[in-house]
Amino acid sequence: MVTTAQHTALITGASSGLGAEYARLLAAEGHQLVLVARRLDRLEALISELQQKYPQRMEAISCDLADAGATAYLMDEIATRELSIDILINNAGYSPKESFSQQTPQVVQAQLHVMINAVTELCHAVLPNMTEKQWGRIINVSSLAAFAPPGRGTMYSAIKQYVLAFSQSLDMDVRRDGIRVTALCPGFTHTEFHEVMDVADKASKIPAAFWSDAPFVVSAGWRAVNAGQAVCTPGMLNNVIAVVSKRLPERVRYHMGRVNPLE
Repeated sequence: MVTTAQHTALITGASSGLGAEYARLLAAEGHQLVLVARRLDRLEALISELQQKYPQRMEAISCDLADAGATAYLMDEIATRELSIDILINNAGYSPKESFSQQTPQVVQAQLHVMINAVTELCHAVLPNMTEKQWGRIINVSSLAAFAPPGRGTMYSAIKQYVLAFSQSLDMDVRRDGIRVTALCPGFTHTEFHEVMDVADKASKIPAAFWSDAPFVVSAGWRAVNAGQAVCTPGMLNNVIAVVSKRLPERVRYHMGRVNPLE
């Protein structure tokens, strides 16, 4: 059941894509927003758009989660603004264009900071307030890649497998305190993700049946966390892919992983 009470939501990667759609959805429900991304101008433009419709408090914080100590800075900034977080959307993420063997140590470290360290640390940081209130919602954006064969030359599927497993374990741990955690595992979704990866032309060749719109994915994830569903794979086709992929022999999965439609 979706709550209608006002809470404060922290959304990372909120300047575009799923993060921006979560801001629109939660604003429409009356929740206060703390929007986080590197591009402050994009965040402020989104807040300007939303505040034409909704009167509640909305804050923008420029923060690069790839930086060491970024999550501590972010939580200090939130405390300085006298806010506490009831809803956490860990959405920030990306995949570099270069294969793992061609990446610099800094690029490798940045991926770990953004998609593993920040996800884990922010979950830990918001739990005391949620536990005290006996209510909280956490959505960690994983991917259908967490179920699919590992991709060649990328950390992405391995990282998303961590997010999936961590989210399930965390949900088991905090459920007794009225907190719900969901790993959101979308497949191909219409956002800026593939443009940033510079694979938009190749992505456009993937059949339309495999694609979802961002509002559909976001709504599915929000319904799932409020329903206490620890894993959400939006779309019937994606559910089938996840189930079938997990049951393939590892030798088959390995060889499938060498054929990437975005390469």
